[in-house]
Amino acid sequence: MNPLPRNCYVTGTDTGIGKTHASAWMLRQLALEGRRVVGMKPVASGCAWRDGEWRSEDAEALIAAANVTAAYADINPYALELPLAPELAARAAGVVIDPINIVSAHYRLMQQADSVVVEGVGGWLAPLMPMLEQSELVRSLNLPVVMVVGLRLGCVHQARATARAILGDGCELVGWIGNSIDPAMTHRDDNIAILDRVLPVPRLAVLEWQ
Repeated sequence: MNPLPRNCYVTGTDTGIGKTHASAWMLRQLALEGRRVVGMKPVASGCAWRDGEWRSEDAEALIAAANVTAAYADINPYALELPLAPELAARAAGVVIDPINIVSAHYRLMQQADSVVVEGVGGWLAPLMPMLEQSELVRSLNLPVVMVVGLRLGCVHQARATARAILGDGCELVGWIGNSIDPAMTHRDDNIAILDRVLPVPRLAVLEWQ
């Protein structure tokens, strides 16, 4: 396994391909290295009302994998009710996603931990707001990007397209993680070998189906 970045932004080749699973795995691995770790989910939709606030299942999975206790509002600054694309969920909630709030929350987390793993939303090109792309947030946070590849039919195309989009947006792509989301996938190892050959960054891990 190649070394994991201490701080990073985790994106994916699509929605539902295991960014949370991969982010939590990274947190646990970094903790095993003796680091103080915390996860961050800046924007989450499809949240549930618990303990007097909207809370994200993804954010809570990151909290469970961390060894630093931080304010929930810093871990998940924008918790949106409806299970929609962030732009639509924010509009329905009457919320404007402000990158300055996210950068400030990230700064506070950085003061408490050695490593902060930030999980994005959906695929790389899913906008956060009409005038706010994820790439802009990544540049504001000054973070390298780790790409999660959902291992299924078509993953090579999706991974190459996403990698080119990340680099084309002027962001630093430092590695990829394969996530086995289709237990019935045939020739999985052959696809991983192709990904190793065609992607411009090293493979950090392959996570098995759960």
